[in-house]
Amino acid sequence: MTDPQKGPVAEADLHAYVDGFLPEARRAEVEHHLAANPHEAERVRAYLKLNETLHALFDPVLDEPRPRRTRVLQRGRHRTAEHYAAVIAGLIVGGVIGWVARDLDTKMPSQDEDFVKQAAMAHAVYTPEVRHPVEVSANEEQHLVNWLSKRLGSDLKVPHLSQLGYDLVGGRLLPGKQGPVAQFMYQDSKGQRLTLYVRTSGETTEETSFRYDRQGKVGVFFWIDGPLGYALTGELNKPDLLRVAKAIYQQLNP
Repeated sequence: MTDPQKGPVAEADLHAYVDGFLPEARRAEVEHHLAANPHEAERVRAYLKLNETLHALFDPVLDEPRPRRTRVLQRGRHRTAEHYAAVIAGLIVGGVIGWVARDLDTKMPSQDEDFVKQAAMAHAVYTPEVRHPVEVSANEEQHLVNWLSKRLGSDLKVPHLSQLGYDLVGGRLLPGKQGPVAQFMYQDSKGQRLTLYVRTSGETTEETSFRYDRQGKVGVFFWIDGPLGYALTGELNKPDLLRVAKAIYQQLNP
């Protein structure tokens, strides 16, 4: 870690502030800088929100029992801070997305399981964004639909959820294991965000019922409807998230 230096507040200072590594005196200087720069303050709040989301998703690994083989190899050594850091770093480098859906139904096809993992991680990454949560905003909805439909090779529809209190923020194009994926984002009056992740369903064209997974604060409902697969993700309890999923399905199948 690079120690923040005295002088103008730099990017390194902001990240150290978010991670809690600043000395008290420098922390006060950064807070003064943020108070005078609202845009910077918004960005820092987004970083803090992302940290909170990632901790909710991945901290449970620290409380789970280690495999017996690991216990034998360590021969009774105490778990140290270095061990925890290695576990977390290994998850990130080796594919941290895999942790998001570790409790998924084991009968779920692997390509569907991967999709749910990607949807949950994309939600965690993009919903904290303040200035750039989407590539194309809702005021260009028709362009957004045409663009994403062309890239996915399928006619997409954008559900409208205003009756449930959620307005469309916009959408973006993301890479998926089977090709391009679309993400639509919604937000309520309190700033609560939902994302709808859409991919072509590959060889699977039969409808499936809703499947549910929850990790930390993030819940995911997943289903296949004809040529497309959908994953609705949000920090809602299961009944409320299901209510939104049903509303989306009804709009897509009038």
